Amino acid sequence: MRVKSVSIRDLSEAELGQWRSWAYQDGHLVSPYLLPEFAQAVDRVRSDVRIAVIGQDAETIGYFAYHAPRHFALRPVGAPMSDYQGIIVKPGVSICPKDFLTRLGAGFMAYDNWWSSAACKPGIARERDGSVVVDLSDGPDAYFAGRRAAHKSQFKKIGRRLRNAERDFGPARLVVGDAGGAHFNTLARWKSEQYDATGKLDIFNIGWARQLLANLNTSTDTGFQGLTFALYFGDELAAVEFGLRAGDVYHSWFPAYDERFAKVSPGLLLLHEIFKAAPELGLSRVDLGKGGAHYKTYYASYEVPLESGRLIAPGFAALGLHSWDAAEQCAKFLPGKLGDLPARARRRWAQVSAFEPDLGPRLKTFARGFRAQISAA
Repeated sequence: MRVKSVSIRDLSEAELGQWRSWAYQDGHLVSPYLLPEFAQAVDRVRSDVRIAVIGQDAETIGYFAYHAPRHFALRPVGAPMSDYQGIIVKPGVSICPKDFLTRLGAGFMAYDNWWSSAACKPGIARERDGSVVVDLSDGPDAYFAGRRAAHKSQFKKIGRRLRNAERDFGPARLVVGDAGGAHFNTLARWKSEQYDATGKLDIFNIGWARQLLANLNTSTDTGFQGLTFALYFGDELAAVEFGLRAGDVYHSWFPAYDERFAKVSPGLLLLHEIFKAAPELGLSRVDLGKGGAHYKTYYASYEVPLESGRLIAPGFAALGLHSWDAAEQCAKFLPGKLGDLPARARRRWAQVSAFEPDLGPRLKTFARGFRAQISAA
């Protein structure tokens, strides 16, 4: 196996086309995050994006987009914001990151949403979950008929909430696109308020992340673009969500709503409107992402398995990581919430490290966010 690390700007159109074609399994795109266009978008706002071009004999067999290692740590491109991560390989080929990790100068790799079309498991999985996919290939009417048959009471409840919302606030109206950026800015404000209230890291306060999303929001290429949807009741903006669209796939990414409308579930009503609009937008699938929300079980046509975890190579980095693991195990004997403190610190440090590659800003963001997390708890 040969591994060459290059800038994505050095790849030829033929190489980008090959990567793009391999991101389609049996003619169907797996995810917008696995396309070269996503890596290119991240490359415009960060200076550390690299591509591992993987070859065997004289043939290229795979591409892996990642951030150049800092302090021995390598992360897939866009992590932890990228909802799918993985190696794009030639059909019929299996490549594991353990086969080339040290060749890229890394001691370990942290991954959040690892997808693999083959049997390869990248490392020690901390979590396994599925990305919930809504299949609209037979049209929204057929989809909703099937869901109502399986979850009659849930869909009756959502229908009742739509009627109540229209009675109290005005008719529902879906707005697709956001040329002026007003809906995106409202979404960013709502999400920042939500992150602040829950003690979570405010992604919209991270410079490169906010710029990446803003850039995608103004893109116009339907082959790959950020897409903003807004739900109004009359003249009142109730919910906004921003996601990635590529080909016939839309991946929901950042949803938010005005708390004044909470009792009518505006986020779910917005999803319903997106499903209804799918045919005219050329969409046959909506990916709701991995885990978490209970509501996804009512909408899932199927799930794409994803893993979160880490791959550790022997060496100094492994010693430090295993020492922290030992501290976490010992802390479990402490009373109350103290027992969970090292694990919470690790999760927050891992998240901040991915967003802040430089040590100074990383320490400041970690301290600010960890204090907020403890206060919210």
